[in-house]
Amino acid sequence: MKIILNLFITFFKIGAFTFGGGYAMIPIMEREIVENKKLIGDEEFTDMLALAQASPGPVAVNTSVFIGYKIRGLTGALSCLLGTVLPSFLIILIIAIFFNDFKNLAIVEEIFSGIRPAIAALILSSVVIMLKKGDNLTKRISIAVIVAVLVGFLDISPVIIIIAGALISLIMNYLKIK
Repeated sequence: MKIILNLFITFFKIGAFTFGGGYAMIPIMEREIVENKKLIGDEEFTDMLALAQASPGPVAVNTSVFIGYKIRGLTGALSCLLGTVLPSFLIILIIAIFFNDFKNLAIVEEIFSGIRPAIAALILSSVVIMLKKGDNLTKRISIAVIVAVLVGFLDISPVIIIIAGALISLIMNYLKIK
């Protein structure tokens, strides 16, 4: 029971103190779960992150569920899920109650304009961490650039890219191509 509570508290803190959504949570989640608490290995985390990205739903929530399930089964998954989403739910509930009273205040606008660059940096940090993992950094950077061009300039749906990437990976694995 102690590990379940520990997982909940860990993911609650990650959810409460990370701004910018799922991809901004990934580096913090990795630092807490892999480096600080050593609950799973680096390669396991990367695999769970890849699976979470290919699954429908928010990447941070999916990743937390996979981590919880790996560590303590269904109760671990539920604990991590609640820990991840509860802070956002409570914050949004509080904001919804008071937002109309404060939305036009200059300080609120300044706070949000200060948060935006930090969110972009956290997302970029996530991308850099993912690129560094694995054997072939040049190959990973090339794939990232190709995907960015396909999505950003040629307006190809990310869903198509994910499905194509999964199929290509399965074929390469079947044919033993590295």
